[in-house]
Amino acid sequence: MTQNKVKLEIPKDYIPGLKQNWKNDLLSGFIISLIALPLCLGIAMASGVPPMAGIIAGIIGGIVLSLTSGSYVTINGPAAGLAIIVLMSMEGFKKMAPAGLSPEQVDMFAYQCTLAVGVGCGVLQLLFGLVKAGVLSNFFPSSVVHGMLAAIGIMIFSKQIHTALGVKPQGKEMLEIIGEIPHSILNMNPDVVIISLVSLAILIGLPMIKNKYVKMLPAPLIVVLIAIPLGHYFDLEHEHTYLFLDTHQYTLGPKFLVSLPANVLDGIIFPRFDMLFTGFGIQMVITYALVASLESLLTAAAIDKLDPYKRESNFNRELFAKGSGNILSSMIGGLPMIAEVVRSSANLNNGAKTRWSNFFHGMFLLIFVVFLGTMIHQIPLAALAAMLMVTGYRLASPKEFLKTYHIGKEQLFIFVSTIIVTIATDLLYGIAAGILIKFIIHTINGVPLKSLFKPFLTINEIDDTHYEIDVNHSAIFSNYIGLRKQIDALPKGKNIVVDFTNAKLVDHTVMENMHEMAHKYEDNGGSFKLIGFESHKPLSAHPHASRKKV
Repeated sequence: MTQNKVKLEIPKDYIPGLKQNWKNDLLSGFIISLIALPLCLGIAMASGVPPMAGIIAGIIGGIVLSLTSGSYVTINGPAAGLAIIVLMSMEGFKKMAPAGLSPEQVDMFAYQCTLAVGVGCGVLQLLFGLVKAGVLSNFFPSSVVHGMLAAIGIMIFSKQIHTALGVKPQGKEMLEIIGEIPHSILNMNPDVVIISLVSLAILIGLPMIKNKYVKMLPAPLIVVLIAIPLGHYFDLEHEHTYLFLDTHQYTLGPKFLVSLPANVLDGIIFPRFDMLFTGFGIQMVITYALVASLESLLTAAAIDKLDPYKRESNFNRELFAKGSGNILSSMIGGLPMIAEVVRSSANLNNGAKTRWSNFFHGMFLLIFVVFLGTMIHQIPLAALAAMLMVTGYRLASPKEFLKTYHIGKEQLFIFVSTIIVTIATDLLYGIAAGILIKFIIHTINGVPLKSLFKPFLTINEIDDTHYEIDVNHSAIFSNYIGLRKQIDALPKGKNIVVDFTNAKLVDHTVMENMHEMAHKYEDNGGSFKLIGFESHKPLSAHPHASRKKV
């Protein structure tokens, strides 16, 4: 099976790739644009910014980044992972708005300041690419990264359930928003809830149908096609009240629909930079850049594994491309963007061969917003909220907690701690807390302080084709970059043996990355073995569990 994959002819890139595979990429790009359109709108809504901001990011992520990206079949655009950060930025800058502004002016002030943060994020990502910081994605422990994503999922779900119920929460902080969920349930708007429930039923039920033709239908598109007629049935276009069970009165109107400017060019908003270099502005730039870069690199790595042609992304180029794209998007009113994993995997499943599928997806989004603006305006917000709730649930589903527990109890503790601190404070503090707890656990497990950041290893060249690497003291997430750098410097296609006999601890992040490195090395014609665990005790039954020397 592996040999068949190796023999596949790798698609050409750029113009030769367009000539060779335009039919596959055009079809996949069109299907992905149908999935991306409602998601771009929903992510803008979750971010607290105008819907056009999501569309702009999707268009630039497709048309521009497709040609500069370091990956081959990823789909670039706004993502749920960044929505919460943008929302944090919006709420923070609203508090810094000058006195005397109307609520609409306060929103615009925060929006323009947030766009400046997006530009700052892009500049930082350009620097990351220039200094070849792509390897830093290996620094962050897996449990911390998954904890961050789960926290984002909980926050998205908690925020969007109010919209799905047709109620606007009064609280601004995340803990307040979570605490208001029972109140919103008791005061839900029945007609809005019907649209939400129908949308959820489609999103959850459609993938369960085994029919191959049904599986070809993009669930978000079906949601939109059914939600629009429901919106007409409940007359969301016009402000009015109605009685439910002849006792309770509720209000409906255009505020429950997507709002787009009559002229597409009116959606272009320019940033203001006067608040960028405040303490809050700098904090937001760092948070934007860190999470956006990390998510993009993780997505590119994940899609590389799914790519039948075994192409490897250039992570540093990926960072540089995302930086330039985020600068451009933010300069004209768009959201920040990443390589998004769900759309990217769907792109592969739909037969995409090259980066042109991402380009076509961006072109179709542009066509939709220019020629179908009236139809887009008719999409109920409740339908978009349902899509985001499903996304949030998937990020923080019970399966994620169970999967982490199976890797090890200490991993679950780090995972949950990251979630709690993130929800109670913000993403940057959550990531920092997770890493700090990981260091404390490693120190308790006997990792010497001198090897927290520096790997100690000896490389022995047995002969021209055999190398043996003896790892001493510890192999943990914080010294893995140095360990990998020395292994990567060895010739390809040789026989490599990595011996952990003298390592006091090999953590989960290293175990996971070393197994992945072994697969890649063997795909290139070499052999790669991990030995020396006879005197180590795994901290769980998981094959990638941490190993502690007894």
